[in-house]
Amino acid sequence: MPPRGKKAPDTSHEPNSPVSMADLARELGVSMTTISRALSDHHSIGPATKQKVLKLAKKLNYQPNHLAAALRKGKSKLLGVIVPYIEGRFFPSVVHGIETAASKAGYSVIICQSNEDVAHERKNIETLISAQVAGIMVSLSRTTLDFKHFDKVRKRGIPLVFFDRTIEGENVNAVVLNDRDGGYQSTKHLLEQGCRRVAHFAGLQHLNIYKNRRQGYLDALSEYGIPHDEDLIVYCDMNLEEGMKAMRRLLELPNPPDGVFAAGDSALLGALQLLKQRGVRVPQDVALAGFSNEGFTAITEPMLTSVDQRCEEMGQAAVRLFLELVEAKGTNFSHRQVVLQPQLFVRDSSLHQNK
Repeated sequence: MPPRGKKAPDTSHEPNSPVSMADLARELGVSMTTISRALSDHHSIGPATKQKVLKLAKKLNYQPNHLAAALRKGKSKLLGVIVPYIEGRFFPSVVHGIETAASKAGYSVIICQSNEDVAHERKNIETLISAQVAGIMVSLSRTTLDFKHFDKVRKRGIPLVFFDRTIEGENVNAVVLNDRDGGYQSTKHLLEQGCRRVAHFAGLQHLNIYKNRRQGYLDALSEYGIPHDEDLIVYCDMNLEEGMKAMRRLLELPNPPDGVFAAGDSALLGALQLLKQRGVRVPQDVALAGFSNEGFTAITEPMLTSVDQRCEEMGQAAVRLFLELVEAKGTNFSHRQVVLQPQLFVRDSSLHQNK
């Protein structure tokens, strides 16, 4: 009997809540240490006690919380991944590549979205550090101009790998596409089709991907002896609405372009829609080429030429680089970048032989 005025401890268990080691310990009247050791077949626990614990665990459908156990030990088999967004084809495909390779290596993945907001990206970093992840993989938000929040990751010795959108410099581990070559291939293809006034939809130039795609565009023009015209370069976000605005602006020029290379497919789709509204023929009057090889590029009319970014391979390569960092812990591992080569998928939107 409990002392007068005091209630007996509640040993009942809610039927729909997960059974914990504390529940098992309460039921058998032993310590949680005994339960833990019995479940892990520790030599200090006798056979009779082990049998009682295992029998009760089975009866109550006890499921061990591996994450909690890992956190108690100060380590986990979790990889944190931060992406700007999870729409379209690119980032979901990269994440699929990461999950596939991580699973084979015995890791699980936590996915965070920064929503293109550096403040949210900072919170993502804090969350993943608190979760004691084994490594962090990041593709920067478009508003990330200051990189101090990544210093915390490095100081804690957590392997850090960037992919696609990265910090530029030698002291980073990253997996990137050769965006410059992709921009060069697209622009060169348009020039080979007879275009001589090729415009470019350029993204934010502080992001490595857009800066390099623009440089590839300029490389191709230079190779063909065509001086670049700043009026033909429109800096905009890579979405449908901005693509429509950019195309409208280009059509208002005294000498409009006969080709457009866009640094993103969604902006190119906007250009295609506006050209159709204006009765401008594609590719006969204006040839189009984009970047990302989004799923819709193969179902538009006409289908859109685009650069494939090797998405899944990028995710898998990021995990391999992480595993190399884990393997090399405590040694002098020189930072390195893995560079994947792009592939141009030529479709009807850029083939001038249709004239």
